[in-house]
Amino acid sequence: MEKVVLLARVSTDKQEYRRQINELKGFCEKMGWEIVGTFANKVSGAETIENRTEIVEMMEFVRKNEVKRVVCLEISRLGRNTLEALKVIQILNQNKVSLYIKNYSLETLNSDGSVNPVASLICTILLEIASMERLTIRERMNSGRTQYIERCRREGIKMGRPATYKKELDTYKQQYQKEIGLLKKGISLRNIASITGTSVNTIRRIKALCVDTEK
Repeated sequence: MEKVVLLARVSTDKQEYRRQINELKGFCEKMGWEIVGTFANKVSGAETIENRTEIVEMMEFVRKNEVKRVVCLEISRLGRNTLEALKVIQILNQNKVSLYIKNYSLETLNSDGSVNPVASLICTILLEIASMERLTIRERMNSGRTQYIERCRREGIKMGRPATYKKELDTYKQQYQKEIGLLKKGISLRNIASITGTSVNTIRRIKALCVDTEK
């Protein structure tokens, strides 16, 4: 039985993530492939490979465990940057590990381990299309934001953070001095929660309100 690992994208919607995994598991069972690991895309796909822990860990895992394939639903799971995603495919190819994209029934290596040139071309095209779609969406959002700002100015609508923001910020800074200090030292949210007894969600809010805004 051939060994495979799954690559999925973590979403704020846990149900969507479970749907991805369940669909991939059902497919692999039907193909007779043994799933030996699951890796989740937790960081922005625009990051380089070196800054994406899940990709680095997956690469190390497939090397050590003689994995035959990495299975994902769609090519965008590899990343939002075309060059970085193609770099992942290249490294997999070099290690004789094929990428199987379920939604397109596309495999980057042939049965003899050689590179599938047609699949490589299609992957490049799909990544470029996805990149163009994201750029178009971003441009539309920026255009809409600009129009909204102009309308607020014309109508005299006050913009910016509400007055309650400063009050909330001052309260957090006074109440969570220890947590803020640990965050500034680069301690992980989970470790801070263990040290202080403050929930991870609250620490995440403290970070966004009191630390990230200072950068």
